[in-house]
Amino acid sequence: MNKKTASHCIRFRLAIEAEKYLAYYKGIARDIVVRSEDNRNIKFPADAIRKFLTHDGIFGLFEIQFDDNNILIRIIQIN
Repeated sequence: MNKKTASHCIRFRLAIEAEKYLAYYKGIARDIVVRSEDNRNIKFPADAIRKFLTHDGIFGLFEIQFDDNNILIRIIQIN
């Protein structure tokens, strides 16, 4: 098995209340667009952050990792 390694990492903050994430969960909205800490816009599938959902929503500092072809590898929570 060939494991992908991250070549690009971008940090961003996210604050989505649980009720708002419900639109993503139901499939009404599929992508999330955020501004990174270095002021870039990032768009990724809402499914990529589902594992961070709590009863309150999704909050915190995250890092999104891409490969050389800008394909999403993973998102991790920093704090």
